Amino acid sequence: MNMQPNSNQPQNQQSANTMHQPPVVITTKDQLYLSDMLNWNLTAAKKAHFYAQHAMEADVKTKFEQVAQMHENHYNRLMPYLQIQGAKQ
Repeated sequence: MNMQPNSNQPQNQQSANTMHQPPVVITTKDQLYLSDMLNWNLTAAKKAHFYAQHAMEADVKTKFEQVAQMHENHYNRLMPYLQIQGAKQ
């Protein structure tokens, strides 16, 4: 089998067809997945916060608070993508 690039197309035309950045379009499937990710992070943040409130040991409480904060940060980083998409519709 010959694994060389198609010699009929010039090399510069092949590189011109390469996508350097993803398109600025969020498909319905992307939007649904982002929504799921938001829900997962919100649920995880709530659970971690609950466990932090009920932890008896200070180091365990601190770790749960850090986990809750991490999931809140992820939630806040994802939210603008859905807000932008909602504004375009």
